Amino acid sequence: MKVQGTRPAAIGEAWREARTAAAGSFARILEEELSRTELRFSQHALARLQGREITLTPAELERLKGAVALAAAKGAKESLVLMDDLALVVSITNRTVITALKGAEKRERVFTNIDSAVII
Repeated sequence: MKVQGTRPAAIGEAWREARTAAAGSFARILEEELSRTELRFSQHALARLQGREITLTPAELERLKGAVALAAAKGAKESLVLMDDLALVVSITNRTVITALKGAEKRERVFTNIDSAVII
């Protein structure tokens, strides 16, 4: 049965446009989800890590990601993460490490603008 006024080519073109839009939406959603699982480091945090000779192993990064996920599940926005001998301030909303301290540097420090602490 032929629909009056509709050309088969126009239907094919509309289908291709819809499929392209859906693929673009899927790519955007996938990118958003990946950005929620990845942990980033601000330039300030990278400078602090390097200057303080702090290196994180893949296992430590996984623990840190777990702490961020836990804080996010509880509704935290900015957290102090205490991991072994490290103290890291993390923007949970942006999944970004803001700064890092280790050892004696973290003693007698005041951490401001945080709404939670995660000890791992």
